Parts: sequence; C-alpha cells; structure tokens
Amino acid sequence: MKDLRIETLANHLIKHSVRLKEKETILIEVIGEDGIPLAKALMKEAYKIKAMPFFNIINPSLLKDMLEGLTEEQIKIYAKHDLQRMQDMDAYIGIRASSNTAELSGIDSTKMNLYNQFYTLPVHFEERVKHTKWCILRYPNDSMAQMSKMSLEEFEDFYFKVCNLDYAKMSKAMDALVELMNCTNKVHIIGKGTDLTFSIKGILAEKYDGTFNIPDGEVASSPVKDSVNGYITYNTETTYNGTTFQNVHFEFENGKIVKATSNNTPVLNEILDTDEGARYIGEFAMGLNPYIEKPIGDTLFDEKIKGSFHFTPGDALEESDNGNRSSIHWDIVNIQTPEFGGGEIWFDDCLVRKDGVFVLEELLPLNPENLV
Repeated sequence: MKDLRIETLANHLIKHSVRLKEKETILIEVIGEDGIPLAKALMKEAYKIKAMPFFNIINPSLLKDMLEGLTEEQIKIYAKHDLQRMQDMDAYIGIRASSNTAELSGIDSTKMNLYNQFYTLPVHFEERVKHTKWCILRYPNDSMAQMSKMSLEEFEDFYFKVCNLDYAKMSKAMDALVELMNCTNKVHIIGKGTDLTFSIKGILAEKYDGTFNIPDGEVASSPVKDSVNGYITYNTETTYNGTTFQNVHFEFENGKIVKATSNNTPVLNEILDTDEGARYIGEFAMGLNPYIEKPIGDTLFDEKIKGSFHFTPGDALEESDNGNRSSIHWDIVNIQTPEFGGGEIWFDDCLVRKDGVFVLEELLPLNPENLV
C-alpha cells in the first residue's frame, strides 16, 4: 500500500525545495538504505518534469571502515571523483537514513579532520552549498524513532506533520523578522548560564522556509566576526562526528571561543582546534517550527525547535556571510521556552522575544498558534 505522505513530500522537495526544471540534473544521495522509498519517489517526480536524476548510496558502516585507515592521499582521490559528479549537478537532495546515528563514533579525530578538510569542505561546503539547489533531510526509521523515544508509527506521524508543514505561510510570516534583523546592530541574549552580546550590522538575514532543509523553519544571520563577547551554556545535547556532548559552555572574547567545556571537554576542544575559523561563530538563527517542541537528538529537527536559537561555531552561511571560514559548521541549540528555563532576545535594546514567544506586533504571526 502506497504511503501518500511520501509522495506528497517528494513532490514538495522537487517542486518547492530545489525547484527542479526540465533537463536539469539532480543527485539523490542516500546515507543508509532505509531512505530508498523516498529516493524512488523523488526519481519518479524528477522524471515527471523531464529532469535527469542520478543517485548515490553511502553505507555508513563501510564509510567507517574506510575512515579508520584513511590517508590524506586517499581522501583526496575519493573527493576528486565526488567533486566532479557534484559539479555536473544542478540540484542535490540528501536523505540521511542511517540505522545507527553513532556509526562514526570512535573514529580517531585526525582521520575525521582529514575527511572534513579534504572531502566535506570541497565537495559539500564549497561546491554543493554554493553551486547547486540543495536540500537535506532525514527519513523516519527505527533508529530515529528510538532516539526520539517514540514508536516508529508515532515518529512517522510526527515526521510527516513537521515535514509537510505549510511552508508558504511560514515564509510570508518570516519577512518581518528578516526586515528587522537587516536593520539591527546590537543583539543581546540572556538566559540561564547565558549572557551574550554581538553585532549583526551589515550581515544580511536569510529565511529558511522549506528549501535547504526539511523540516525547516528558521531565520538566520551571523555575528560580525570579532563582535561576540560573553558566554553561553547550551541546554540541549549535540552530536558531532558521532560523539554526543552535553552542557556545552563557551566563553567569548572579541569573537573567539577562548574557553570551551562540556561533559567531554578534551574532544570538544579538539573539534574547535580543527582550524582557525572553528573557534568563531558562523551563524546565529532563531527556530520557528511550531510542531517541534523538544530535542530529539537530531540537528535538522532540533535547530528548528519553536522558541529556540542556535549559535554555530564554524563556517559562515553563503548569504549571511561574516567572512569566517572553517571545515566545520556545528549548529548547537539553546531553547528559551519556559520548560527549558526561559530567556530573552533583545535587538538594539528592544525586547524581541521572551521565553520563546515574540512580543513585537509585526512578529506575532511567527508564534506557534499562528503557524499551525
């Protein structure tokens, strides 16, 4: 029996997210085999409009085996061929559907740094992000349901409700926040274990309304690179390269993370020492998806949590570009709803959001009750 929700999602991805046109090329890449039903639906949608779909399947277990003995020469060869293929693509949809989200944990950090520097950076950050119409999403499987502490059926219902949101309605409501951020200089964020100040003057804000990621729902900017001062304590778990971190705390001086602690401080600092840009912030964004209320341990969902913001060490976004360059881009989330301790966001000494709820009249359409 067909799941019409998959067909609806595939149609949305092809027509809205990557806006695929006749004769254009698209790479449908699946990490883990569980995402194949969606990949098949995407192929059908691409052929309906006479586009040219291609596919790639990555087995995370085999990738781990390769990384364990990786050399610089080897990863450069691996990247060369994938880079050439990416350069031939007009669009890209990446389906993350691994049966084990911690598959890459335990890989030596020097090997992961080689992979990030010589593969992820040129193939994805430099080519895919900057030169294709792209979208990345997860696919509901037992692993994600388990991580979310739901049955598979419960998680599928949650997933399709979140992913098939009316993004056109959300997009229109986002315009007022984009306009406000574009004329803002000073941002002040206050919360439990958090007191941050920084400038976003001259950095264009951008809205994420169902194009680059599904699920979606955020408006993003970036701090002027050397303007961040103060400290932040993130109140959600975060996973990077297969390692999960809790109670991440950063202290900033003139934009740079000068102190970083967590439940795994040594590994945290190894990641931040990947390159010079890893200790500077490349993104500041506010989460807006009304259906996502708590973390499930997956960044693509958690960064969209209503009433949240994320403050991202590493590479800057393409449009909201503060000039920071890094081979990492690590979206770490802080939730400011009352259940998570509350908090405030101020723009130029004007209160914009309190305890996760927008208080300015022009931003009220972004509150959850107005988006569902």
